Amino acid sequence: MSGGELVRVSDAERERSVAALREHLVQGRLSLEEFTSRMTSAYAATTGADLAALEADLPTAAPALAKRGRRATGFLLALFGATKRAGSFRVREHVVTITLFGGTTLDLRGALLEGDVVNIHSLTMFGGLDVIVPEGVETDLTGLAIFGAKETRGEPGVLRPEAPLVRVNALVLFGAASVRVKAR
Repeated sequence: MSGGELVRVSDAERERSVAALREHLVQGRLSLEEFTSRMTSAYAATTGADLAALEADLPTAAPALAKRGRRATGFLLALFGATKRAGSFRVREHVVTITLFGGTTLDLRGALLEGDVVNIHSLTMFGGLDVIVPEGVETDLTGLAIFGAKETRGEPGVLRPEAPLVRVNALVLFGAASVRVKAR
């Protein structure tokens, strides 16, 4: 172990480590939940060894993002049925959901967010919208519910100003929109 690993790290070094982790998130090497966990550990790190351990299983230089054949998710439609998006997928900065007489589930726990803020704009009539985010992610549910409900559920965990923000703007008519904070 070199002497530099025992030296206390500065805020700037923590920020560089978080920036590198964010790049690995964008590249798809880390899920949103893994990134959030490692980011929390980076801000709590006291030595260079603590920061080095967070990136030990990642390549040192992230290659440029290759062009992908599949576009990021930006639109979900449920018409007299259900739509569910979960697992490993990319999410645009702006997502539109339309749910008519059905249900839409957008599970972001394994998703790769293209930006630090994801804006979900939804219209739900006679149905339900369920957005699921991992602990540590900041959420904001706004909009209007007429003969319906909007709610945020779950324990948010430790929130940091640098954590991603999932903003849901919902118009609900005879239905429900919920944002749930849920562990993996």
